Amino acid sequence: MAANPDPLSPRAKLAVTAGKAAAAVSRAAGRGSGSVIGGRVALKLDPELLGRLATHLDVVLVSATNGKTTTTRLIAEALRAAGPVVSNALGANMPAGITSALAGGSDARFGVIEVDEKYLAGVARDVEPKAIALLNLSRDQLDRAAETRMLAEHWREGLAGSKAVVIANADDPLVVWAASSSPNVIWVAAGQMWKDDAWSCPSCGGVMQRPGDDWYCGDCGFRRPAPSWALQGDYVLDPHGSAWPIHLQLPGRANKANAASSAAVAAVFGVPPQVALERMYQVQAVAGRYDVVQFMGRDLRLLLAKNPAGWLETFSLIDPPPTPVILSVNARGADGTDTSWLWDVDYTQLGGHPIFVIGDRKLDLAVRLEVAGQNFQVCDTVDQAVQLAPPGRIEAIANYTAFQDLRRRIGN
Repeated sequence: MAANPDPLSPRAKLAVTAGKAAAAVSRAAGRGSGSVIGGRVALKLDPELLGRLATHLDVVLVSATNGKTTTTRLIAEALRAAGPVVSNALGANMPAGITSALAGGSDARFGVIEVDEKYLAGVARDVEPKAIALLNLSRDQLDRAAETRMLAEHWREGLAGSKAVVIANADDPLVVWAASSSPNVIWVAAGQMWKDDAWSCPSCGGVMQRPGDDWYCGDCGFRRPAPSWALQGDYVLDPHGSAWPIHLQLPGRANKANAASSAAVAAVFGVPPQVALERMYQVQAVAGRYDVVQFMGRDLRLLLAKNPAGWLETFSLIDPPPTPVILSVNARGADGTDTSWLWDVDYTQLGGHPIFVIGDRKLDLAVRLEVAGQNFQVCDTVDQAVQLAPPGRIEAIANYTAFQDLRRRIGN
C-alpha cells in the first residue's frame, strides 16, 4: 500500500470543496450527478489535484471499448475483501469525473478507476497506478475516437516503461500490441467475439492468421502470447492450473470474461481467486444495465450496446425468439454523431424476434433492419412499443443516451 499522504494543501482543499459545491448545485438543478462539472471546477482551481488525491491509494485503471464499467464494478467488489475502495462506479471516466470520484475517497485503501480509452495514458501518468487492466479495442464513436490502430499506438506509447502491472487480454491483437511495450504484463485468455477490427497486424500491417482461438501474423511473427489466466467455460484457470467456478448474476459470456480479468487483477492486490469470484456474485446490475424493471405492467430487461462489438455480445445473451425486442439508437454528443456503425452490426441474429424501433435515429436503424430482412415496427415512444409488443419479457437494447432516456422514462 502507498504511504499515508501528507495533508492536502490549502489550494487542494479549496479545489475539493468548490468541486463538491458545484456538484451539489448541479444535482439540485436536476442536471445529473454533478461529477463532471464538480471535477472540472476542482481541476480548474488545482490542475494537479487528480494526482494528489491518488497519493494514498493503490490504484487500478480499467480501460476498453466495451465492458469497462462492469469490470470496474467487479474489481471494486473483489478488492473490498481487502479494504475500503473508492471508484467512479457510475462511469464518469474522463479526468473530471475521476477527480470527483477520488475526492470522496480520503479513507479508502484502493482506487478502482474506469478510464476512457483516449485518456488512459494521461490518467496513468497522473495517478501512478499499481495495475492497469486492458480488455479490448474496437470501433466506437467514429466521429470522436481515433482509428483503433492509432488508439492502440497511443496506449503503447503511454505504457512504455510503466511501473504498473498490466493485465491484458491475450485474445485481442490490438490490446496485445499496445500492452507489449510494458515490462510487466499478465496475459488473460478472455476471448474475443468481435474480430473485424483485428484482421490486419497492428505491428506491420500484414494479414492476421486465425486458426481456432489462436492468432499470428505470418509476415512479422507477431503472435498471441501464452496466457497465465484463462476463461474456460464457467471457470477461471489461474497460473497454477487451478479452476475456480464463476457464479455471476450478470448474464452472458462477456461478463464471464470480465470476471476472469477481474480475478487476475484482484490477485495482483493479494485477493485470492476464490474470494474475488465469490464477492463478484453480489453484483446484480451496473448503472442500470441488466436490470429487469416493471413498466406498464410488463417486465423489461435493460441492456446497453454502444457499438458493433457490444451489439454482437448483447445478441448472444437475450432470450430466444419469440421474445420481443425494443431497439433504441440516438446520435448525440455522448454517443458519437456518426451512425454508419449500424451497418457493421449483424441484425440477422434477431430473426424470429418481434422488433420495435425507437430513438432519435430510429429511421437510420429502420433502413438497416430493412436491408437485413428483419420484420420490425417503428414507434414514437417506448410506451407505444410496449403496448404493441406480444406477451413475455421484453429485451430493451439501447446505445448510451438512448439507454439513459429509457431509464428516465421508466423511472429506473
